[in-house]
Amino acid sequence: MRFPRRHWRGACVTAAAAGLLVAPVSSGSAYAGAAAPAHVASDTPSPPPTVTSTAFPELDAALAARIDSAVRKVMDETNVPGVTVGLWASGKGNYVRSFGVADKSTGEAMNPDLYTRIGSETKTFTVTALLELVDQGKVGIDDTIARYVDGVPDGDRITLRDLASMRSGLFNYSMDPDFFKALTSDPRRPFTPQELLNYAFKHPLQFEPGSQFEYSNTNLILLGLVVEKMGGKPLNEYIQQNVLDPAGLRNTVFPTDAAFPSPHAQGYTDQTATGKVENATDWDPSWGWAAGAMISNLHDLRIWAPVLANGTLLTPETQAERLKTAPTTIPGAGYGLGIFNVQGWIGHNGSLPGYESLTIYLPGPKATLVVLLNTDILHDGQEPSTLFGQAITRIVTPAHVFDLPVQNPPSSSPSESSAASAASSASSR
Repeated sequence: MRFPRRHWRGACVTAAAAGLLVAPVSSGSAYAGAAAPAHVASDTPSPPPTVTSTAFPELDAALAARIDSAVRKVMDETNVPGVTVGLWASGKGNYVRSFGVADKSTGEAMNPDLYTRIGSETKTFTVTALLELVDQGKVGIDDTIARYVDGVPDGDRITLRDLASMRSGLFNYSMDPDFFKALTSDPRRPFTPQELLNYAFKHPLQFEPGSQFEYSNTNLILLGLVVEKMGGKPLNEYIQQNVLDPAGLRNTVFPTDAAFPSPHAQGYTDQTATGKVENATDWDPSWGWAAGAMISNLHDLRIWAPVLANGTLLTPETQAERLKTAPTTIPGAGYGLGIFNVQGWIGHNGSLPGYESLTIYLPGPKATLVVLLNTDILHDGQEPSTLFGQAITRIVTPAHVFDLPVQNPPSSSPSESSAASAASSASSR
């Protein structure tokens, strides 16, 4: 998720999720991570390709040296303080390295054991919880949101499928200038889900439900409320008991305040009231809630990538529905139900002020790539997590290069235009 000035991040849809993937870079991703293209017609570019090759190189010393060089080059170009990269492929070994610093003031080195905010990757957990309720017969994916939540504009025409696939037409609350002002004036303040929805509901529907794709963090706030109502528990508790525990994720949490497990890196952002770089480590992530508030680490994200892509916690039928990725304006990229497919890589990105992440899985070679960094500052309008993913996949899977170029929407909010973006973080950006 990102603030209004960032488009197409998360994952937060951040990518591109910024954002599509990470919060929308578009939303300013409201800092969570994935950005997505604005108003994408349903009949635009063809869906992403399936994996055409299972070839994957041995992750030996020679290849590790090439990846080292590529990562350092991106770091030099983007001024990223620190980054951790994990790459695993069945029968091919693994690559786990950290570069740079976790704390610019002390010079403490980045390392693979640090916790991190994952922004729009939160969307993958929220939607998984929703789809579990679908499998239990408690929720219908094509039910309207009006059946579960009162007061949603045109809620009798917007389905849960529309919300999960970013095709509802609801305005992205993190694009609202009043929200941007409230968040940047006091980034440690908590927000309630209803407060976030109030920012969105001031605006008219952006297009007919189901007719177009537009990354919106508002969609996930509503789905979080559905999970709470039909799951009978607060969202953080439901996800813990029904997603994290069954998946074996011991180092992943859905915080209810600004608490941040140790050890963790310091996070640096320019999504501030002044535009100057600040330390955002202790900012309250409640504004991202079901769209971008969660915390994890390299170990757990390595586990989560194949669980998510293979539908381990869902029935085959429901997972098949999830992976139906409608096209976006980005060639080779599609967005399903809280998940993206970029040139065959399945997963999500994430972005929250100070942090970015990318967790993706390539089914053919059973390869997992996780990238974690302690800044969300764009480089030439591009998510740095995307640039790392692109550089690494060019080496190991040249037929499947992860690429989420920034696409700016046709309109901008005041904060957007003055500072200058779900799919690039489908990240809660």
